[in-house]
Amino acid sequence: MGFFDKIKKALIGETKEAEQETDKSLVDADSPEAQRSEESQPAQTPAEQGASEPVAPAETADSSDLEAEQETAEVSPQQEATTANKEEAPSIPKGVAKDIPSEEVPASEPILQPAPETESVQDKYTKGLTKSRKTFGQRMNELFANFRTVDEDFFEEVEETLIGADVGFDAAMKIADALRQEVKLRNVKKTADVQNVIIEKLVDLYGEAGVGEVNELNMQSGLTVILFVGVNGVGKTTSIGKLAHQFKAEGKKVLLAAADTFRAGAIDQLVVWGERAGVEVVRGNAGGDPAAVVFDAMERAKRENADVLLVDTAGRLQNKVNLMNELEKIKRIIQRVDPTAPHEVLLVLDATTGQNAMNQAKQFKETTDVSGLVLTKLDGTAKGGIVLAIRNELRLPVKLVGLGEGINDLEPFDPNEFVVGLFKGLIKE
Repeated sequence: MGFFDKIKKALIGETKEAEQETDKSLVDADSPEAQRSEESQPAQTPAEQGASEPVAPAETADSSDLEAEQETAEVSPQQEATTANKEEAPSIPKGVAKDIPSEEVPASEPILQPAPETESVQDKYTKGLTKSRKTFGQRMNELFANFRTVDEDFFEEVEETLIGADVGFDAAMKIADALRQEVKLRNVKKTADVQNVIIEKLVDLYGEAGVGEVNELNMQSGLTVILFVGVNGVGKTTSIGKLAHQFKAEGKKVLLAAADTFRAGAIDQLVVWGERAGVEVVRGNAGGDPAAVVFDAMERAKRENADVLLVDTAGRLQNKVNLMNELEKIKRIIQRVDPTAPHEVLLVLDATTGQNAMNQAKQFKETTDVSGLVLTKLDGTAKGGIVLAIRNELRLPVKLVGLGEGINDLEPFDPNEFVVGLFKGLIKE
């Protein structure tokens, strides 16, 4: 069973499968089960009976009985107030119910339920990938707008569409080739069927590229040292601050190291995030030796029994030789204190830059031993397909993704949730 088959239920929903199961159970009309199903009908509720068969008023009821029924049917003061509130108050938008005190929501109103305090991971992925999903859907619509026949021109248009969706050149070629074979094998002719095959091949290729991939952070029982690398402006320092906040919320002792001494602004920015997250920052002077800052941070982390040390570094790709030497020196300093560290080297990429992010990943992979990726601003871009390209071409696992601007919106990367969020609603029935 392919990766696509495993998540297909989440992509197209369970409704269609439920209908298919119902139809299947009624195929054999001569079976005892089918006969019993036809002979027996579910009992109607009183409300349904009233709707289908109006009940005539009882002629034998005396006036005292009618008065008793009217008194029983009178609206209580609490219900009357509730009705008045419902008439006067404006309609409540979806998701605002959590702001309403529970005592103001009557028990007889099951429709209005308090919203959860935080969004589920699935909701975050679905909402965070809205732009990418809409853009991909639009590209599919444009592809099939002039759809006439599945010929070589059509396959070339598929390749261009996928490349435009930032899934990568190699992935686009592989999918187009697989589509050629699948169309012939299945004799696919309908627009909806062709679109489904394209998405199926995208998902399966994504699943195959991720075999054996570890998306979880390599956390240690003692001190975990995580080194962050990336060019300026990709959200590196912000990601460190958000991750520090999450670790602190889990009860961990966290330290930050401001090893990007090349820019004074980078040190100040990390200090601000440290204050927001409630964690301390080990810092030096602007223009100082970043390795010295890291050494002080490692010594302090050991001395104070810290659980996590997050190290910010410079990202001057314009001089790769100096950058490589600097990162190698930082690693040697870390390993003097802990030979097993750093336990993660995370490259931070801005998802909104699309193929430029791919180029950065290739250069950093050549420069240092990157163990995983952090994709920021995924919610603000229509280029979510870049994850497919990174996974297929670079074989680097995505560890964390930014799905919003809030301090809690840096999420561990979940491949299944990502695929569902990217293609949800695009499968044609």
